[in-house]
Amino acid sequence: MPTKLKKSKSAGRFGSKYGKSVRAKLVKVETKQRIKQKCPFCNKLGVKRLSKGIWQCSKCNKKFASNTYYLD
Repeated sequence: MPTKLKKSKSAGRFGSKYGKSVRAKLVKVETKQRIKQKCPFCNKLGVKRLSKGIWQCSKCNKKFASNTYYLD
């Protein structure tokens, strides 16, 4: 029996619903939002997303509001 490849990543929780292209777009957004990003105050990598539009820097400990999914 051939082995199954996991291509769905974080969108695997939806199974075969919604179609491949929609799930691929979701994976792209989710991977981008979960990486640490550059803080606008101290310019170091350490900002994590707490919730929709709420971000916190682990280096300078500032909490601020910005874009929903990722910082520009």
